[in-house]
Amino acid sequence: MKLFRKAKSRFYWYDFTVRGQRYRGSTQETKAVRASKVAGLKLAQVVEGTDPLPNRPTRLDEFSTRFLAWVADARLETKTKTYYRNGWRMLRATAVVNMRVDEITSDCVDKLAFPGSSANANCALRTLRRMFHKAEEWKLISRAPKIKLMKEHGRSLRLDDDAERKLLVAAAGCKWRKRTSDLFHDIIILMRDTGMRNQRELYRIRIENLDREQRVIFVPDSKTPEGRRLVPMSRRVFEILRERCGTRQQGWVFPSARSTSGHMSSIDRLFREARTKSGLPKDLVLYCARHDYGTRILMRTGNLAAVMKTMGHRDVKTAMHYQHPELEIVRAALDHNLVAETAELKV
Repeated sequence: MKLFRKAKSRFYWYDFTVRGQRYRGSTQETKAVRASKVAGLKLAQVVEGTDPLPNRPTRLDEFSTRFLAWVADARLETKTKTYYRNGWRMLRATAVVNMRVDEITSDCVDKLAFPGSSANANCALRTLRRMFHKAEEWKLISRAPKIKLMKEHGRSLRLDDDAERKLLVAAAGCKWRKRTSDLFHDIIILMRDTGMRNQRELYRIRIENLDREQRVIFVPDSKTPEGRRLVPMSRRVFEILRERCGTRQQGWVFPSARSTSGHMSSIDRLFREARTKSGLPKDLVLYCARHDYGTRILMRTGNLAAVMKTMGHRDVKTAMHYQHPELEIVRAALDHNLVAETAELKV
Protein backbone atom coordinates (compact mmCIF):
# COMPACT_ATOMS: atom_id res chain seq x y z
CA MET A 1 0.00 0.00 0.00
CA LYS A 2 1.19 3.48 -0.83
CA LEU A 3 0.37 6.48 1.38
CA PHE A 4 1.18 9.91 0.02
CA ARG A 5 0.23 13.58 -0.10
CA LYS A 6 -0.84 15.50 -3.18
CA ALA A 7 0.68 18.89 -3.89
CA LYS A 8 -2.61 20.78 -3.55
CA SER A 9 -4.20 18.66 -0.82
CA ARG A 10 -3.67 18.77 2.92
CA PHE A 11 -4.90 15.17 3.29
CA TYR A 12 -3.04 11.89 2.93
CA TRP A 13 -4.10 9.64 0.04
CA TYR A 14 -3.95 5.85 -0.29
CA ASP A 15 -3.16 3.78 -3.39
CA PHE A 16 -3.28 -0.03 -3.57
CA THR A 17 -4.31 -2.80 -5.96
CA VAL A 18 -6.32 -5.97 -5.19
CA ARG A 19 -6.78 -8.65 -7.86
CA GLY A 20 -5.96 -6.26 -10.64
CA GLN A 21 -8.38 -3.57 -9.40
CA ARG A 22 -6.75 -0.30 -8.36
CA TYR A 23 -8.12 1.62 -5.37
CA ARG A 24 -7.08 5.22 -4.87
CA GLY A 25 -8.61 7.96 -2.74
CA SER A 26 -8.32 10.45 0.08
CA THR A 27 -8.20 9.38 3.73
CA GLN A 28 -9.57 12.79 4.78
CA GLU A 29 -6.87 12.82 7.46
CA THR A 30 -3.96 15.25 7.87
CA LYS A 31 -1.88 13.15 10.29
CA ALA A 32 0.10 10.18 8.99
CA VAL A 33 -0.81 7.81 11.85
CA ARG A 34 -4.58 8.33 11.49
CA ALA A 35 -4.31 8.28 7.69
CA SER A 36 -2.50 4.93 7.86
CA LYS A 37 -5.31 3.47 9.99
CA VAL A 38 -8.00 4.72 7.60
CA ALA A 39 -6.12 3.27 4.62
CA GLY A 40 -5.71 -0.03 6.46
CA LEU A 41 -9.47 -0.20 7.13
CA LYS A 42 -10.16 0.50 3.48
CA LEU A 43 -7.82 -2.28 2.41
CA ALA A 44 -9.45 -4.70 4.86
CA GLN A 45 -12.91 -3.88 3.52
CA VAL A 46 -11.79 -4.51 -0.04
CA VAL A 47 -10.08 -7.79 0.83
CA GLU A 48 -13.08 -8.97 2.86
CA GLY A 49 -15.40 -8.39 -0.09
CA THR A 50 -13.06 -10.08 -2.55
CA ASP A 51 -12.45 -13.78 -3.08
CA PRO A 52 -8.74 -14.27 -2.22
CA LEU A 53 -8.53 -17.31 -4.51
CA PRO A 54 -8.49 -16.14 -8.10
CA ASN A 55 -11.12 -17.70 -10.37
CA ARG A 56 -10.78 -18.51 -14.04
CA PRO A 57 -11.62 -15.31 -15.96
CA THR A 58 -15.23 -15.41 -17.21
CA ARG A 59 -16.17 -14.15 -20.65
CA LEU A 60 -19.42 -12.26 -21.08
CA ASP A 61 -20.96 -14.93 -23.30
CA GLU A 62 -20.18 -17.57 -20.64
CA PHE A 63 -21.60 -15.37 -17.90
CA SER A 64 -24.79 -14.84 -19.94
CA THR A 65 -25.79 -18.48 -19.36
CA ARG A 66 -25.92 -17.93 -15.62
CA PHE A 67 -27.56 -14.52 -15.99
CA LEU A 68 -30.34 -15.79 -18.29
CA ALA A 69 -30.97 -18.70 -15.93
CA TRP A 70 -31.41 -16.17 -13.13
CA VAL A 71 -33.79 -14.12 -15.31
CA ALA A 72 -35.89 -17.22 -15.97
CA ASP A 73 -36.18 -18.12 -12.26
CA ALA A 74 -36.34 -14.63 -10.71
CA ARG A 75 -39.57 -12.98 -9.58
CA LEU A 76 -39.66 -10.52 -12.45
CA GLU A 77 -42.51 -9.34 -14.63
CA THR A 78 -42.92 -11.30 -17.85
CA LYS A 79 -42.25 -8.16 -19.88
CA THR A 80 -39.06 -7.53 -17.87
CA LYS A 81 -37.79 -11.01 -18.63
CA THR A 82 -38.53 -10.52 -22.32
CA TYR A 83 -36.78 -7.12 -22.15
CA TYR A 84 -33.56 -8.65 -20.79
CA ARG A 85 -33.64 -11.47 -23.33
CA ASN A 86 -33.99 -8.96 -26.16
CA GLY A 87 -31.19 -6.89 -24.66
CA TRP A 88 -28.85 -9.90 -24.61
CA ARG A 89 -29.81 -10.74 -28.21
CA MET A 90 -28.43 -7.33 -29.25
CA LEU A 91 -25.38 -7.57 -26.99
CA ARG A 92 -24.52 -10.93 -28.49
CA ALA A 93 -23.78 -9.22 -31.81
CA THR A 94 -21.21 -6.81 -30.30
CA ALA A 95 -17.49 -7.10 -29.62
CA VAL A 96 -17.83 -7.24 -25.81
CA VAL A 97 -19.35 -10.71 -26.00
CA ASN A 98 -15.86 -12.26 -26.21
CA MET A 99 -14.32 -10.02 -23.55
CA ARG A 100 -13.76 -11.00 -19.94
CA VAL A 101 -16.35 -9.52 -17.59
CA ASP A 102 -13.64 -7.91 -15.44
CA GLU A 103 -12.04 -6.29 -18.51
CA ILE A 104 -15.14 -4.48 -19.79
CA THR A 105 -14.95 -0.81 -18.83
CA SER A 106 -17.23 2.18 -19.24
CA ASP A 107 -15.13 3.29 -22.21
CA CYS A 108 -15.69 -0.09 -23.90
CA VAL A 109 -19.44 0.23 -23.45
CA ASP A 110 -19.50 3.83 -24.74
CA LYS A 111 -18.10 2.58 -28.07
CA LEU A 112 -20.88 0.05 -28.63
CA ALA A 113 -23.35 0.70 -31.45
CA PHE A 114 -26.78 -0.87 -31.83
CA PRO A 115 -29.27 -0.84 -34.71
CA GLY A 116 -32.54 1.04 -34.44
CA SER A 117 -33.61 3.81 -32.08
CA SER A 118 -32.14 5.05 -28.80
CA ALA A 119 -34.78 3.05 -26.94
CA ASN A 120 -33.52 -0.06 -28.70
CA ALA A 121 -29.92 0.69 -27.69
CA ASN A 122 -30.96 1.39 -24.10
CA CYS A 123 -32.59 -2.03 -23.92
CA ALA A 124 -29.16 -3.57 -24.52
CA LEU A 125 -27.40 -1.12 -22.19
CA ARG A 126 -29.85 -1.68 -19.33
CA THR A 127 -29.42 -5.42 -19.76
CA LEU A 128 -25.62 -5.08 -19.64
CA ARG A 129 -25.89 -2.87 -16.56
CA ARG A 130 -28.03 -5.48 -14.81
CA MET A 131 -25.55 -8.19 -15.80
CA PHE A 132 -22.69 -6.21 -14.25
CA HIS A 133 -24.57 -5.71 -11.00
CA LYS A 134 -25.31 -9.44 -10.79
CA ALA A 135 -21.62 -10.18 -11.52
CA GLU A 136 -20.66 -7.86 -8.66
CA GLU A 137 -23.21 -9.52 -6.38
CA TRP A 138 -21.85 -12.96 -7.29
CA LYS A 139 -18.26 -11.81 -6.54
CA LEU A 140 -17.10 -12.17 -10.15
CA ILE A 141 -16.00 -8.53 -10.28
CA SER A 142 -15.16 -6.12 -7.51
CA ARG A 143 -17.12 -3.19 -8.89
CA ALA A 144 -19.64 -2.74 -11.71
CA PRO A 145 -18.63 -0.07 -14.24
CA LYS A 146 -20.95 2.86 -14.81
CA ILE A 147 -23.04 2.67 -17.97
CA LYS A 148 -24.51 5.78 -19.54
CA LEU A 149 -27.81 5.42 -21.36
CA MET A 150 -28.56 7.15 -24.63
CA LYS A 151 -30.89 10.14 -24.83
CA GLU A 152 -34.43 9.05 -25.67
CA HIS A 153 -37.00 11.32 -27.24
CA GLY A 154 -40.56 10.83 -26.07
CA ARG A 155 -43.51 10.29 -28.35
CA SER A 156 -44.59 13.48 -30.09
CA LEU A 157 -47.53 12.05 -32.06
CA ARG A 158 -51.11 11.81 -30.89
CA LEU A 159 -53.78 9.43 -32.04
CA ASP A 160 -56.25 12.30 -32.48
CA ASP A 161 -59.66 12.59 -34.17
CA ASP A 162 -58.16 12.71 -37.65
CA ALA A 163 -55.93 9.68 -37.04
CA GLU A 164 -58.86 7.76 -35.57
CA ARG A 165 -61.02 8.50 -38.60
CA LYS A 166 -58.28 7.45 -41.04
CA LEU A 167 -57.53 4.24 -39.15
CA LEU A 168 -61.18 3.18 -39.00
CA VAL A 169 -61.72 3.97 -42.69
CA ALA A 170 -58.60 1.96 -43.57
CA ALA A 171 -59.70 -0.91 -41.35
CA ALA A 172 -63.05 -1.02 -43.15
CA GLY A 173 -61.13 -1.54 -46.38
CA CYS A 174 -59.02 -4.39 -45.03
CA LYS A 175 -60.07 -7.96 -45.71
CA TRP A 176 -60.79 -8.77 -42.10
CA ARG A 177 -63.62 -10.75 -40.60
CA LYS A 178 -66.40 -8.66 -39.09
CA ARG A 179 -65.41 -9.85 -35.64
CA THR A 180 -61.85 -8.61 -36.19
CA SER A 181 -63.00 -5.26 -37.60
CA ASP A 182 -65.34 -4.73 -34.64
CA LEU A 183 -62.53 -5.54 -32.20
CA PHE A 184 -60.16 -3.07 -33.88
CA HIS A 185 -62.87 -0.37 -33.88
CA ASP A 186 -63.63 -0.88 -30.19
CA ILE A 187 -59.98 -0.92 -29.05
CA ILE A 188 -59.16 2.32 -30.89
CA ILE A 189 -62.11 4.14 -29.29
CA LEU A 190 -61.50 2.68 -25.83
CA MET A 191 -57.84 3.69 -25.94
CA ARG A 192 -58.72 7.25 -26.93
CA ASP A 193 -61.58 7.71 -24.46
CA THR A 194 -60.08 5.99 -21.41
CA GLY A 195 -56.36 6.74 -21.74
CA MET A 196 -55.62 3.30 -20.26
CA ARG A 197 -52.40 1.39 -20.86
CA ASN A 198 -53.29 -1.12 -23.54
CA GLN A 199 -51.45 -4.30 -22.52
CA ARG A 200 -51.39 -3.86 -18.76
CA GLU A 201 -54.89 -2.42 -18.29
CA LEU A 202 -57.24 -2.27 -21.28
CA TYR A 203 -56.85 -5.85 -22.49
CA ARG A 204 -57.26 -7.08 -18.89
CA ILE A 205 -60.60 -5.42 -18.14
CA ARG A 206 -62.96 -7.76 -16.32
CA ILE A 207 -66.73 -7.41 -16.31
CA GLU A 208 -66.73 -7.50 -12.50
CA ASN A 209 -64.75 -4.23 -12.51
CA LEU A 210 -67.31 -2.31 -14.57
CA ASP A 211 -69.70 -0.10 -12.60
CA ARG A 212 -72.43 0.69 -15.09
CA GLU A 213 -74.43 2.69 -12.56
CA GLN A 214 -71.58 5.11 -11.85
CA ARG A 215 -70.15 4.65 -15.36
CA VAL A 216 -66.60 3.97 -14.20
CA ILE A 217 -64.00 1.25 -14.82
CA PHE A 218 -61.98 0.00 -11.86
CA VAL A 219 -58.33 -0.77 -12.64
CA PRO A 220 -57.20 -3.20 -9.90
CA ASP A 221 -53.60 -3.67 -11.06
CA SER A 222 -51.26 -1.49 -13.05
CA LYS A 223 -47.67 -0.38 -13.60
CA THR A 224 -47.55 1.73 -10.41
CA PRO A 225 -49.52 1.88 -7.13
CA GLU A 226 -51.20 5.03 -8.46
CA GLY A 227 -52.41 2.96 -11.41
CA ARG A 228 -55.00 1.33 -9.16
CA ARG A 229 -57.80 3.77 -9.92
CA LEU A 230 -61.24 4.54 -11.35
CA VAL A 231 -61.52 5.56 -14.99
CA PRO A 232 -64.72 7.35 -16.14
CA MET A 233 -66.64 6.03 -19.14
CA SER A 234 -67.55 8.31 -22.02
CA ARG A 235 -70.79 7.67 -23.88
CA ARG A 236 -68.89 5.82 -26.58
CA VAL A 237 -67.09 3.64 -24.04
CA PHE A 238 -70.31 2.90 -22.17
CA GLU A 239 -72.08 1.76 -25.34
CA ILE A 240 -69.17 -0.39 -26.51
CA LEU A 241 -68.80 -2.15 -23.15
CA ARG A 242 -72.54 -2.70 -22.86
CA GLU A 243 -72.60 -4.27 -26.32
CA ARG A 244 -69.55 -6.43 -25.67
CA CYS A 245 -70.57 -7.70 -22.26
CA GLY A 246 -74.25 -8.28 -23.02
CA THR A 247 -75.80 -10.31 -20.21
CA ARG A 248 -72.48 -11.68 -18.92
CA GLN A 249 -71.78 -10.89 -15.27
CA GLN A 250 -68.16 -11.97 -15.02
CA GLY A 251 -65.07 -12.82 -17.05
CA TRP A 252 -62.79 -10.97 -19.45
CA VAL A 253 -64.26 -8.20 -21.59
CA PHE A 254 -61.88 -9.29 -24.36
CA PRO A 255 -61.56 -13.08 -23.95
CA SER A 256 -59.19 -15.08 -26.14
CA ALA A 257 -59.09 -18.86 -26.48
CA ARG A 258 -55.63 -18.67 -28.09
CA SER A 259 -53.99 -16.87 -25.19
CA THR A 260 -52.73 -18.70 -22.11
CA SER A 261 -53.90 -15.77 -19.97
CA GLY A 262 -57.45 -16.10 -21.25
CA HIS A 263 -57.62 -12.55 -22.60
CA MET A 264 -56.36 -10.83 -25.74
CA SER A 265 -52.83 -9.47 -25.64
CA SER A 266 -52.24 -7.42 -28.80
CA ILE A 267 -53.67 -5.86 -31.95
CA ASP A 268 -50.26 -4.69 -33.16
CA ARG A 269 -50.45 -6.55 -36.47
CA LEU A 270 -53.89 -5.11 -37.22
CA PHE A 271 -52.76 -1.63 -36.23
CA ARG A 272 -49.72 -1.77 -38.53
CA GLU A 273 -51.85 -2.93 -41.44
CA ALA A 274 -54.43 -0.18 -40.96
CA ARG A 275 -51.73 2.44 -40.37
CA THR A 276 -49.94 1.52 -43.61
CA LYS A 277 -53.18 1.53 -45.58
CA SER A 278 -54.17 4.94 -44.17
CA GLY A 279 -50.76 6.51 -44.90
CA LEU A 280 -50.14 7.51 -41.29
CA PRO A 281 -46.52 7.77 -40.07
CA LYS A 282 -44.75 4.68 -38.72
CA ASP A 283 -44.03 6.46 -35.44
CA LEU A 284 -47.75 6.46 -34.65
CA VAL A 285 -48.49 3.54 -32.33
CA LEU A 286 -51.58 2.56 -30.36
CA TYR A 287 -50.06 3.97 -27.16
CA CYS A 288 -50.18 7.44 -28.76
CA ALA A 289 -53.89 7.38 -27.93
CA ARG A 290 -52.91 7.66 -24.25
CA HIS A 291 -50.91 10.79 -25.05
CA ASP A 292 -53.90 12.18 -26.91
CA TYR A 293 -56.14 11.47 -23.92
CA GLY A 294 -53.86 13.32 -21.50
CA THR A 295 -53.59 16.33 -23.81
CA ARG A 296 -57.31 16.58 -24.58
CA ILE A 297 -58.51 16.18 -21.01
CA LEU A 298 -56.13 18.81 -19.66
CA MET A 299 -57.08 21.24 -22.44
CA ARG A 300 -60.78 20.82 -21.69
CA THR A 301 -60.65 20.74 -17.88
CA GLY A 302 -57.51 22.69 -16.97
CA ASN A 303 -57.26 20.31 -14.01
CA LEU A 304 -53.87 18.58 -14.05
CA ALA A 305 -54.56 16.77 -10.76
CA ALA A 306 -57.68 15.16 -12.23
CA VAL A 307 -55.77 14.12 -15.34
CA MET A 308 -53.01 12.55 -13.24
CA LYS A 309 -55.55 10.68 -11.13
CA THR A 310 -57.47 9.20 -14.07
CA MET A 311 -54.25 8.26 -15.90
CA GLY A 312 -52.53 6.78 -12.84
CA HIS A 313 -49.53 9.13 -12.80
CA ARG A 314 -47.35 9.53 -9.75
CA ASP A 315 -45.87 12.98 -10.30
CA VAL A 316 -46.24 16.07 -12.44
CA LYS A 317 -43.02 15.42 -14.37
CA THR A 318 -44.36 12.10 -15.63
CA ALA A 319 -47.75 13.60 -16.43
CA MET A 320 -46.19 16.36 -18.53
CA HIS A 321 -44.65 13.75 -20.85
CA TYR A 322 -48.19 13.12 -22.03
CA GLN A 323 -48.92 16.76 -22.76
CA HIS A 324 -48.65 17.96 -26.37
CA PRO A 325 -50.31 21.39 -26.43
CA GLU A 326 -51.33 22.47 -29.89
CA LEU A 327 -49.44 25.38 -31.45
CA GLU A 328 -52.80 26.79 -32.49
CA ILE A 329 -53.63 27.41 -28.82
CA VAL A 330 -50.52 29.53 -28.37
CA ARG A 331 -51.15 31.31 -31.66
CA ALA A 332 -54.76 32.04 -30.69
CA ALA A 333 -53.63 33.46 -27.36
CA LEU A 334 -51.14 35.75 -29.10
CA ASP A 335 -53.74 36.90 -31.61
CA HIS A 336 -56.23 37.54 -28.80
CA ASN A 337 -53.75 39.75 -26.97
CA LEU A 338 -52.98 41.62 -30.18
CA VAL A 339 -56.69 42.31 -30.82
CA ALA A 340 -57.15 43.48 -27.23
CA GLU A 341 -54.16 45.82 -27.42
CA THR A 342 -55.37 47.24 -30.76
CA ALA A 343 -58.81 47.92 -29.29
CA GLU A 344 -57.28 49.76 -26.35
CA LEU A 345 -55.22 51.94 -28.68
CA LYS A 346 -58.31 52.88 -30.68
CA VAL A 347 -60.12 53.91 -27.51
